Amino acid sequence: MNKRQFLMIVAAVLVLGVFGFYFQAAQPSIETDTAASGVSGNGGQAESELSEKELLDKFQKALGIIHEQYVDEITEQELYEGAIEGMLRTLDDPYSVYMDQETATQFVESLGSHFEGIGAEVSMTDGKVTIVAPFRESPAEKAGLQPNDKIIEIDGESIEGLSLYEAVLQIRGEKGTIVNLTIERAGQNDLFEVPVERGLIPIETVRSDVIERDGKTLGLLEITSFSEDTADRFKEKLEALEDQGIDGLLIDVRGNPGGYLNAVEDIGKLIIPGGTPIVQIENREGEKIRYMSNLDERKPYPIIGLTDRASASASEILSAALIEGGGYDVVGEQTFGKGTVQQTIQLGDGSELKLSLFRWLTSAGNDINGEGVKPTVEVKQPDYFYTAPISIGEVGELRLDMMSEQIKNAQIMLKGLGHEPGRTDGYFSEQTEIAVIAFQRSNDLEPTGKIDEETASMIQQRTVEMVREKENDQQLQRAIELLLEQTNE
Repeated sequence: MNKRQFLMIVAAVLVLGVFGFYFQAAQPSIETDTAASGVSGNGGQAESELSEKELLDKFQKALGIIHEQYVDEITEQELYEGAIEGMLRTLDDPYSVYMDQETATQFVESLGSHFEGIGAEVSMTDGKVTIVAPFRESPAEKAGLQPNDKIIEIDGESIEGLSLYEAVLQIRGEKGTIVNLTIERAGQNDLFEVPVERGLIPIETVRSDVIERDGKTLGLLEITSFSEDTADRFKEKLEALEDQGIDGLLIDVRGNPGGYLNAVEDIGKLIIPGGTPIVQIENREGEKIRYMSNLDERKPYPIIGLTDRASASASEILSAALIEGGGYDVVGEQTFGKGTVQQTIQLGDGSELKLSLFRWLTSAGNDINGEGVKPTVEVKQPDYFYTAPISIGEVGELRLDMMSEQIKNAQIMLKGLGHEPGRTDGYFSEQTEIAVIAFQRSNDLEPTGKIDEETASMIQQRTVEMVREKENDQQLQRAIELLLEQTNE
């Protein structure tokens, strides 16, 4: 397969490992018609439409003036590449981007079996680099980054004005090094800093487990992304589970940012009843192609999917196919809402465009872009699953009678850890101080009742450990309960 030219449904390429969708279609032309709508004239009045020659002459004139007269020296290559980036910004599409030679090379490298970075999917949204999804068990997830977090600074430097891939290059780095990300999060009044230790991110895309409960054997398949060999790995592990005589199957795509279109199509053919669409692809003229399942017989056991806010793109295709094509339940939260298909197109010098060429529609023909797929059984996790990391910063230790978002986050975590803070509004009360002392004593820390860097780090560590425990995973537990009910029907 030519890895440098494929259709993708991923939210964006990143530091962090990216996957694309390959779509068997004719190669689209790279040439485009010149846009000729409303060019602003003097006084803000719209000029009449210009011919292609007039537009090209205008472009060349602007190029020459800037190159020859701008106060600082700038190369023609920089201006041409800036023009390409400007055309893509005009599309107002966070998934259509220009990759220069260096970025395109790193993009291809990210398709390998592992890479070095923080392990997250990002896109450019409203002019800000935005987390689509941290990879499962990645440094980004362990540091507490969440979907829709916006990165404002990298290592204390504003990234305003940087392209997505310029920001990505700053986030990437050698395993073991630290990158400090300043984050803006909805619901948080203040920016906060998240240190992330870069790591080696393996691309193990399918994990298998067996759950024994109430005399039943349940299979669990976690898909972390849809890579080149994901469908093959899924088939192998599914057959191994079926050889064990499973009574039901859980398919977990939480935190999965997407991947190859053909991978999710091939997986769909293993579990979605034959004769029903897995996904539909729509072009700009509204013409649709349906990708049908050809499974001979419906599986003899019930299937339940698991989603969350970080389930994007290919994950959403599979979730929607389970619900609409298979009549199966999906437990969790509404998904991210990424419903367009991209293709990388080489520009001849090692640089590439990643351009949205199609929309994908669900099995039943629904457009989920910007909306997401709603689960049939909605379940939220405990509050401490969603808290931001505690950042002490320049304020120093958090103590009695202070009030801040950081204290609010600490209170939510302490409550989840079994140390009742008395309140979760961000005011450091006497009861909160008692809870901090109890936590410190139970973790062999000096019982000061104040939250310093060491205490904040330990609260975060213990919270991550809680999140990792399956018994605390309310979405998984509800899915298991529902699956057991269906196996008994």
